[in-house]
Amino acid sequence: MTRVVPKRRLGQHFLVDRNVLGVIERLARLTPHDVVLEVGPGLGVLTAFLADRVRHVHAIELDRSLEPRLREMLAGRADVELVFADALAVDLAALEPPPGKLVANLPYNVATPVVAETLTGVPALSSWCVMVQREVAERFFAEPGTKAYGAVSVLVRLHARRTGFHPVSRTVFRPPPRVDSALVAFERIEPPPKADAVLRVVGGAFGHRRKTLANSLALSGVASREQAVEALATIGRRGDVRAEALEPGEFVLLAGALGP
Repeated sequence: MTRVVPKRRLGQHFLVDRNVLGVIERLARLTPHDVVLEVGPGLGVLTAFLADRVRHVHAIELDRSLEPRLREMLAGRADVELVFADALAVDLAALEPPPGKLVANLPYNVATPVVAETLTGVPALSSWCVMVQREVAERFFAEPGTKAYGAVSVLVRLHARRTGFHPVSRTVFRPPPRVDSALVAFERIEPPPKADAVLRVVGGAFGHRRKTLANSLALSGVASREQAVEALATIGRRGDVRAEALEPGEFVLLAGALGP
């Protein structure tokens, strides 16, 4: 079989231990009717496993040098579509048939943007089961007031609810990463009204973490400091509050108080 050398610059840590595949199957709740999106198939271990259990797999890989190995691994599987491109540059919402689940061992350097992009830009997706750095998995559903809580925490919690979490040993990858990993599963919930406006406020609020929320919004060009302080008072918050103190739902209220 074609030999592959992982590329550190692409955050490649290939899944090689098949024992974790059963955990993925359980957390992703795979069915024969599923259409799955996989970002970063790597050596194709997970891809082949998925193809045996679902109706169709869209596998998107940036590293073209992996093509011989993937073609070899997936030979004869008409239910797998390989796309060699940057997943963040692909119109994922236009894939046919539309994917309903994202199941992937995400490359470390794009894990957060892929989750953020698919939450807001691929409405057909209803659930996610992703392998990421453990600290990233914890950040997705972090609580206000904690060090891990940030813009991505608010984004994820406003669009999804967590359905599963499973720590993963470093030994299931080649090469073994220097950090711990975890599988995290979540499913879509009804998004907040005027979601684009809310995301703009969230991005501005966390844009300058050492500043107060009002100052951060002003520096980010979302609103003047005076407007921000007034809007915070409307939702019952002091003008010197920091972004990490607000619950996700309070950002929805804040966006409404700020107006257009």
